[in-house]
Amino acid sequence: MKVRDVMAKDPISIDPQAPVGTALDVMRTKHIRHLPVVDEAGALVGIVTDRDLRHAALAPALQEYLSIRAHRRARQLNETLENLRVRDVMTWVVVTTGPEAPLLSAALIMFESRVGSLPVLEGGRLVGLLTEQDVLKALMLEGKVAEFGEGYMW
Repeated sequence: MKVRDVMAKDPISIDPQAPVGTALDVMRTKHIRHLPVVDEAGALVGIVTDRDLRHAALAPALQEYLSIRAHRRARQLNETLENLRVRDVMTWVVVTTGPEAPLLSAALIMFESRVGSLPVLEGGRLVGLLTEQDVLKALMLEGKVAEFGEGYMW
C-alpha cells in the first residue's frame, strides 16, 4: 500500500502571514490538528499544529492571563492571537514524504520523528497530508493491527 492510497488529497493549508487566530478557527471548524503552511507559490514552508499553537500562542500569555480579571482575559487573549502570525508559531523544519512511498515506511518515519502527520510533496508541491489516523485506519482495514496486537491485552 502506498501513501497515495490513504493520504488526504488537496489538504487545507494556510499562508505564513495569516493571523494565528485564523489558524485556530480553521483547525476548529475543519476538525484538524495539522495545517500545512504554504507560500504564495504553493511551496511548503512549514506546518502549524495544535501543539504549536498551545505552546507558542498561549504559554507566554498564560501567566498574565491568569493574573487579570475574567472580563479582561478574553480581550487580551484575542489581542495576543491577532498580533501573532502563523510564521511566528509554525514548525519550520518539516518531515515530508512522497505519494509513492510505501505506507509502512511513512508510518515508521512518523514514529521515529515523533510527528503526527507528514505533508506529501510531489515535485516540491503539497499534494496531500498523511496523518496517524490515516495510517491506523489503513492498517486496521488491511488487518495488520490485529496481527500486531495478537497476544496483547488492550
